[in-house]
Amino acid sequence: MSPDKLVYQVNQIATFFRSKPHDEGVAGVADHINKFWEPRMRRQFFAMIEAGHAGFDPLVLEAAPQVRPAPPPDTAQN
Repeated sequence: MSPDKLVYQVNQIATFFRSKPHDEGVAGVADHINKFWEPRMRRQFFAMIEAGHAGFDPLVLEAAPQVRPAPPPDTAQN
């Protein structure tokens, strides 16, 4: 996925959860990513955050520590 599309998608999730109380919104963003994002998207998400990629909504950055890391890719299938 292109970095811009990933940022757009996760910021859309944050926009939805912004209407909730702050702590609930942070947890909601993390929960949504944990439940619905495939491992490859979560790996890209963390790589972009670690690289300091700009554009993430502050709610996303606050939720990031609650997102489960994706397992490493299975090299047998690649």
